[in-house]
Amino acid sequence: MVTEQITTAFANGLFMSLVLIVAIGAQNAYVLRQGLRREHVSAVVLFCAASDAILITAGVAGMAQALQGRPAVATALAGLGALFLGGYGLRALWRSRQAGALQATAQGASLSRAAVLAQAAGFTLLNPHVYLDTVLLVGSTGAQYGGALKAWFVAGATLASALWFSALGFGARWLAPVFARPPAWQVLDALIGGTMLVLAALLARRAFLGI
Repeated sequence: MVTEQITTAFANGLFMSLVLIVAIGAQNAYVLRQGLRREHVSAVVLFCAASDAILITAGVAGMAQALQGRPAVATALAGLGALFLGGYGLRALWRSRQAGALQATAQGASLSRAAVLAQAAGFTLLNPHVYLDTVLLVGSTGAQYGGALKAWFVAGATLASALWFSALGFGARWLAPVFARPPAWQVLDALIGGTMLVLAALLARRAFLGI
């Protein structure tokens, strides 16, 4: 039973983080661009993954502390999280009906590691969706777990981030042609939409039924 709970918490963190982070956006385009340029790729991947790990951990810990002894607040936040996930999933399904592509050029002047990391920080930390996704949404979901299960949820969420940015940065040469094709993103958005709706249902079930 304990092993099953650990597996569930880890898998929920992994899939929730993955479906939130995989999207056409400035941060992903920048990581892909650096991968194509083969310029400070390790530093960029490490920075983006570490930033997510810190924000997710802070979100789960902060939400857990805020919700301690406040079951009504926990239920309300979980309900809002389920609504957000449901809305996000429906938006992803809607996007799957439209064509879109992730474009990144490998051209441009070479930059120092400090300059590259400064740009990565801008794309990561100045994006309000980052805080909505990692601190609020993932945090409120992870805070629903008790004891050590929070840590397993965080482990799954941070692993998803590390795997995604590593694949995007180090696999840029192979991934760029795929992500430049609109049908690939349409299929991915459809999968993300379906997954988000399932996660929304599970979060609502856990919040309102206590299971």
